[in-house]
Amino acid sequence: MMMIRGPSVFPEGTSAIVEETGANADMLQDFSIVSLGAGRRLESGMPRERAWLLMTGAVRFSWGSSSAVAERHSLLNEQPWVLHVPASEQVVVEATTDAELSFHATGNEGSFPPRLYAPEECRSELRGAGTMRETSTRIVRTVFDGTNAPAANLVLGEVVSLPGRWSSFPPHHHPQPEIYHYRFLPANGFGFATVGDEAHVVRSGDTTLIREGQVHPQAAAPGYAMWYLWVIRHLDGRRYRDPTFVQEHAWTMRADAEIWSPGGGNT
Repeated sequence: MMMIRGPSVFPEGTSAIVEETGANADMLQDFSIVSLGAGRRLESGMPRERAWLLMTGAVRFSWGSSSAVAERHSLLNEQPWVLHVPASEQVVVEATTDAELSFHATGNEGSFPPRLYAPEECRSELRGAGTMRETSTRIVRTVFDGTNAPAANLVLGEVVSLPGRWSSFPPHHHPQPEIYHYRFLPANGFGFATVGDEAHVVRSGDTTLIREGQVHPQAAAPGYAMWYLWVIRHLDGRRYRDPTFVQEHAWTMRADAEIWSPGGGNT
């Protein structure tokens, strides 16, 4: 299975999408969407590495002797707050307004200090700019990876695909399993997810599972901005660093690449 259809609006509570002990155990991680009404809370102390990414709303994160309020109004225009903790760290998430978060968990016998990543700590890049006639220009946000969370078993970030443009391009692959989860603006929008040789229409609430060696370029329909969450699970002895581009298409990244346009050359 590469595609999991989701509701356009998730119900109150925790909606499990991928479970490490379930049908998609080869993804090596749990992934859920958590919807909390104002005043509702959840507690977590499971013996697993965990992360909560705030999608919308306001919450108070509490862990150990620390607490902080996080607030986010826009998936597209604002960078995320993320709480990332090691196994067995006690966490409370309390919604001060209606809120939606993504939840991630995986096995990790190592230890690292809990950390709340603020929006300004998120690494944001306008990737693809100046190449491919801007047809693959997109915003890539990396919250944590091997550079700032070397003991973690997860890598977490977001992509904002501009309307009508491609992302995760040129086609690339890596041995580590990866999850994409999508939202659109306007909400009735759609895009296309290619994984290996299969292509599927994706809409808000859908999730794509990417396995070892599968290429996975994406595209947003014209008029619709496509946001997607991405989370990679490091492998023992094979930690994620950089993707491998399909060489047949890697030439498109060159700033001087000759790409046909109406009235231009390259007949």
